[in-house]
Amino acid sequence: MYGRIRSELTERLKEIRDAGLYKQERVIDGPQGAEIQVEGGRKVLNFCANNYLGLSSHPGIIEAAHRALDAWGYGMSSVRFICGTQAVHKTLEKRMSAFLGTEDTILYAACFDANGGVFEPFMDQDGVILTDALNHASLIDGIRLTKARRMIYAHGDMADLESNLSESMDAKNRLIATDGVFSMDGEVADLKSICDLAEKYDALVLVDDSHATGILGKTGRGTPEFCGVEGRVDLITTTFGKALGGASGGCVSGRGELIEYLRQKSRPYLFSNTLSPVVAGATVAVLDLLSGTTSLRDKLEANTRYFRTEMVKAGFDIKPGVHPIVPIMLYEERLAHDMADALLGEGIYVVGFSHPVVPKGRARIRVQISAAHERTHLDRAVGAFVRVTERFGAGDRIV
Repeated sequence: MYGRIRSELTERLKEIRDAGLYKQERVIDGPQGAEIQVEGGRKVLNFCANNYLGLSSHPGIIEAAHRALDAWGYGMSSVRFICGTQAVHKTLEKRMSAFLGTEDTILYAACFDANGGVFEPFMDQDGVILTDALNHASLIDGIRLTKARRMIYAHGDMADLESNLSESMDAKNRLIATDGVFSMDGEVADLKSICDLAEKYDALVLVDDSHATGILGKTGRGTPEFCGVEGRVDLITTTFGKALGGASGGCVSGRGELIEYLRQKSRPYLFSNTLSPVVAGATVAVLDLLSGTTSLRDKLEANTRYFRTEMVKAGFDIKPGVHPIVPIMLYEERLAHDMADALLGEGIYVVGFSHPVVPKGRARIRVQISAAHERTHLDRAVGAFVRVTERFGAGDRIV
């Protein structure tokens, strides 16, 4: 049996390589940061990490992780309801709730697990889940685990969402699920209109805010703050693995009874090991830091504005917006991957994105800005993009 599967997979892998779509993992020899060391000892500027606030190797956060390790140990070797809950986990849940302005929070090993466990407890065969066409894979997979009817509305199309809501009035429960920020485009969801429709048609609202928590909104409370809908979103899923330190872990935060019910019924919570106390303790320190100052968020905003402005001046086709995700649209799959490789040669670490991560014909290099970047880093990146584009004769792709 394996011989037949092996032959088939070998051919499929060859097809992926021949099409220029093979996703090569590059090895980093050191900590995450604005400047990283790759194999061979060469240092390059990193423009493709979710390290939005530069906290992945922040000295204060590393120190907090060491303190948590000494105080709480390495791991729990159990699930929460048996013998896997420590005071540090409860502290993190309380701090996260206070930070997001919600009633309660439940921790997961990752936001992928949070999204995998948040739908099924509430949405049975009598329910309807209305989901944006471009939602993250983890939301899609979580919804698939339910027996609820799924209605996919056209991306960001509030008229289509309202039509689906109108068609599903017979459902016992309805829930609208959306990314807060769509990770391939850096586009912010229209939460104001979504919450208005949810209230009009009596539906719950769930937002995956993984690419917004800590960085969007005046104080970094995410898309609900950015869109002015604080208190109107019923469930927020988010990660500790991006702006909030970049390690691992995630959570669902929201209405008290919803969170309490997840503790009783959510399978990834009930049957997976507890979040490492090291991550929990360090994340508490991250929330303390972000609750005391917006300086990192403010620097990220300034860096993002500067880089977007300079790339537009240089003639590049980028998705407009305010988010530190900056898609450089190249459209051709092989061109995106080849240019990313050439940029690495220029000392700029970026990755080309192609199908199936993005639709066919929409290939791009996704640049991600960090508060750890300095102005000189941003200028070097813009200059490298210009030189590589000229080398590939791809000027018609950036006008």
